[in-house]
Amino acid sequence: MKKLSILNLFLSFIALMTFWLIMSGIYQPMQIAQGVVSVVIVIAINHRLKQHKFFDDEMDDLSQLRFHYTPFYLIWLVFEIIKAGLHVANIIINPNKTIETYILKFRVDLPSAHAKMILGNSITLTPGTLTIDITGNHFTVHALTPKAFEGITSDKMPKKVLKLFSTEDRPVISDVRILSRSDQIGEQ
Repeated sequence: MKKLSILNLFLSFIALMTFWLIMSGIYQPMQIAQGVVSVVIVIAINHRLKQHKFFDDEMDDLSQLRFHYTPFYLIWLVFEIIKAGLHVANIIINPNKTIETYILKFRVDLPSAHAKMILGNSITLTPGTLTIDITGNHFTVHALTPKAFEGITSDKMPKKVLKLFSTEDRPVISDVRILSRSDQIGEQ
């Protein structure tokens, strides 16, 4: 049985309560009390789920995460989402551009399942790219254009995720295969 981390519990409560308050927009005592009850129920259900180990390298708490780097990562990610959104908007409004979609397959060397999850979600949040599958250390990603996946293949985004968990500066992705035509995709 996994031990309940007070830090994890506290951070979960703060994050969920903040989300509740922002989304409800009502700051009366009754609604805040409903929010507290809802958050406690969600945390209790989440704790029961955490009793099971789904990955070998699961973190029981957030001790590996470098909290002081997280705001920098989030600001960088928002900037990348905006840049990618403008790129996709340009593709949509410019009818002369032909779109040939790509499938990328690559291997990552990240310290935990949480780091892989953050990378997969960051890729999906960035317009023009979508994480299709994560199996072990292997990622499959769909991209609209080469510019959409250049932050991945240049190792820029994966290194930013690595910095959330480690001070190391090393290559994160390897064995990159880029497939562009549907007949190539069907062969793999």
